[in-house]
Amino acid sequence: MTHHLPIRVYYEDTDMAGIVYHANYLKYIERARSDWVRGLGLDQNAMQAAGQVFVVRRIEADYLAPARLDDELQVQTDITKVSGVRLLLDQQVLRGEQLLFRAAVTVVLLNQSGSVARLPAIIRQISG
Repeated sequence: MTHHLPIRVYYEDTDMAGIVYHANYLKYIERARSDWVRGLGLDQNAMQAAGQVFVVRRIEADYLAPARLDDELQVQTDITKVSGVRLLLDQQVLRGEQLLFRAAVTVVLLNQSGSVARLPAIIRQISG
């Protein structure tokens, strides 16, 4: 199950060299994860009100090529592995067919006390 989110690079995304500032790739992939969760029918506001929040536990990122002002990018999210409490994702930022950025992301769900909780059933049922 691959999720795609289009992103356009704006001036605010770039640094003095005219390329996308490295931290903004993390924002792009966060938007894609939030959009994916919304597409599953999960309401993150309702989850938060119930004391549950998704958090990134680990990211391993590779910056492969720069994106520039006005580029049309695609953030692609693929599930690598799902367990009861952990979700592993492969997220890529592409310009056309060119891979610019790739991250292996581990996501967990925290409860009100800050302890790791079981992922929602709809996510646990997804086979990666």
